[in-house]
Amino acid sequence: MDGGGEDASKVIHVKFVTKLDSPFQAPSSSVVIPSNVTRLGLSSIVNSLLTLEKHEAFDFLIDGELIRMSLEQFLLAKGISAERTLEIEYIRAVAPRKEEKPSLHDDWVSAVDGSSSRFILTGCYDGLGRIWSSPESCTHILEGHSGAISSIAFVSSEGAENVTIATAAKDRTLRLFKVDTAESGDPTTRVGAYKILRGHKASVASVAAQKYGSKICSGSWDCTINLWDTDEATSELSVAGKRRKGNNQAEETQLEGEAETTFVGHTQCVSSVVWPEHDVIYSCSWDHSIRRWDVPTGKESMNLFCGKALNTVDVGGEGSALVAAGGSDPILRVWDPRKPGTSAPVFQFASHASWISACKWHKSSWFHLVSASYDGKIMLWDLRTAWPLSVIDTHKDKVLCADWWKGDSVVSGGADSNLRISSGISIS
Repeated sequence: MDGGGEDASKVIHVKFVTKLDSPFQAPSSSVVIPSNVTRLGLSSIVNSLLTLEKHEAFDFLIDGELIRMSLEQFLLAKGISAERTLEIEYIRAVAPRKEEKPSLHDDWVSAVDGSSSRFILTGCYDGLGRIWSSPESCTHILEGHSGAISSIAFVSSEGAENVTIATAAKDRTLRLFKVDTAESGDPTTRVGAYKILRGHKASVASVAAQKYGSKICSGSWDCTINLWDTDEATSELSVAGKRRKGNNQAEETQLEGEAETTFVGHTQCVSSVVWPEHDVIYSCSWDHSIRRWDVPTGKESMNLFCGKALNTVDVGGEGSALVAAGGSDPILRVWDPRKPGTSAPVFQFASHASWISACKWHKSSWFHLVSASYDGKIMLWDLRTAWPLSVIDTHKDKVLCADWWKGDSVVSGGADSNLRISSGISIS
């Protein structure tokens, strides 16, 4: 056995354990393995113990930390004795097992939302939003914007055929669409907005929907965050509707809405907003800050200084309390606001080669998140190791947006004008 310059005669007694169900349960007895074995070697050993028909990739943890070097190097780095029988936990490797056929758009794909298990939303530089039921099936086109769409979000989606969708665009407006997903024709059904939201004085960069509510918030290049009501009833009472006639379309009422509240504090573009709790909004900005806002009062309750212009922010992880953000350098940073007296990140991931455009926490895992970058790559991360679990490099140009879909897939869009879906990702 070639130890690659190391002494291959050193051996370690190990016992493999797992929380996986059959057929991934290895025998409970200990085995003797070379000390210089790497993660790939460990995976081969477990596969031989399991006698699987098809080879399965595994990751390995000792004391809750992922192994990303040889076993001997890991034990030395962590000060763990090799004299006793080691317990090594194995999990299915977090990596895509299938790349779906790309879905080509007419221009850059700048926004994606995978929060519904039934559909994917995309926003494009051609000013159109699109609803996809599968990689090759665009069921609806959302039209009306006169500028590139920068952000798109489900307002309500699960458990109903009628969904409400919000779009934000460079034309300074947001638009709201009601879509009957049971009605989709061939060719694709085109849908106009039932309500236009005006009030920002510059391009709208981001939109997010209130959790368990009917409101949305938006961040803009005018440095403000606006709150809006998606209800049709409030529009008719507060702002007169306008009647417009489209090409070969019946005349229809189009409502206009004004912002309920404006949050002021950022001094540069508000590039990203998220609304993870009913009364709490997070925002990030090119002014190098991440801020948390109390919705009822409109007051800022946290201000983290990053030192870099920021493009994207998301909240998740343990207790849905960790804040991840990326921007004008290749480093994905994670903060824990529960730790008092410090604004330093608790994790930093530095494997990208260019600016970070998107980051998203996995909804059912404390450890996993995805990032996208202008380097054309998407990376899957686990807080238990500093190295990416997997690198997805299927895009041929800058990646502009990314999200999780169905818990086991990553959806992404980029300057190659493609929506891409990487599926079969096992998160345990």
